[in-house]
Amino acid sequence: MSVPFIDIKRFESGFLDEWNEKVKSMSAVAQFIGGSEVTELEAELAKWTGTKYALACANGTDAIQIALRAVGVGRGDKVLVPDSTFWATFESVVNVGADPYTIDTNPNDLQMDFSVFKDAIEKVKPKAAIIVHLYGWGSGDIESYRKLCKEKNIPLIEDGAQCFGVKFKGDPIYKDALISTTSFYPAKVLGAAGDGGAVFTNDEEISILARRLANHGRTSHYEHGIVGWNSRLDSLQAAFLRISLKHLSARIDSRRKSQEFFYAELPKLGINVIHPPANYYENGYCNVTLVDPAERPKIEAVLKEKGIGFGNIYPGAMSDQPGAKPHLIERFGKDQNARRIAASVLNFPLFAYMTDGELAEVISAIKLYKK
Repeated sequence: MSVPFIDIKRFESGFLDEWNEKVKSMSAVAQFIGGSEVTELEAELAKWTGTKYALACANGTDAIQIALRAVGVGRGDKVLVPDSTFWATFESVVNVGADPYTIDTNPNDLQMDFSVFKDAIEKVKPKAAIIVHLYGWGSGDIESYRKLCKEKNIPLIEDGAQCFGVKFKGDPIYKDALISTTSFYPAKVLGAAGDGGAVFTNDEEISILARRLANHGRTSHYEHGIVGWNSRLDSLQAAFLRISLKHLSARIDSRRKSQEFFYAELPKLGINVIHPPANYYENGYCNVTLVDPAERPKIEAVLKEKGIGFGNIYPGAMSDQPGAKPHLIERFGKDQNARRIAASVLNFPLFAYMTDGELAEVISAIKLYKK
């Protein structure tokens, strides 16, 4: 039996019927931009994230750029970013005209290293910083990041593209952030039927500015108080997300059940599976293991032979990307953890509603490698 790395077609009973009917009814009245689906989605997102304000936008990359500009980052400013992340985090800093400085990775929780971050703050004096909540959890030092940045008056943007539904100490991880973002790319835990994103904050002034930035800088329909751009989430995507939110708890429960299976079974096979730090309720976004870099191609070869999907999230440090070289000012961290982790990370299949048979098939393939 083949097992995909991710399957986004496993909808709940009646989901597609409800979606098809929604498309039909919205199309009949040409409800494509704005309207109640978007405003109601934003209210539901605010409730889910425990924040006062939620702004839907066109995609997760725009969400980061909106957040950067909303806290005042612009041309020539310095911004600290993780060296382990998706490219969008890095390019968003460049796209608003700022200069990125990368921070190495903590080898324990695989998030940005707080001790390296503290050193970089003193040396760089950045205008802002971005932390990324990777793998369906976040940093064990999240409270320290928030406290330090508040003391230093450095806006901390929290890129939460992978952590929708995650809780820290019983509350949504977004709740206490100054400003945070997410992506609704279809492969996310809460995915749309296309691209989409959102910005969350408890600060009213930031929320007003973010909303203007996402809609051509409008202060009224034909009055533009600032230069923004077009980053509206369309109404059909909002409708799809609202239907998905009804099922999100069940999807997360399913993902977590599969994750618990891997936590129990992979160590028996000598696979180093990574757990979230203390106080986190993860959303099951992805399974994360670290293997010997020399052995990883051998494991992958067996997985390919057996039709088992896998991933390498992420296969390289940001500071090593060809596109980073013209823009990267400095890389902080002497241990090169981001590079080492990238060389050894291996992700096995994990998605909502995996079957017991599929989980068993993954373990069976790994056992073949071990023989």
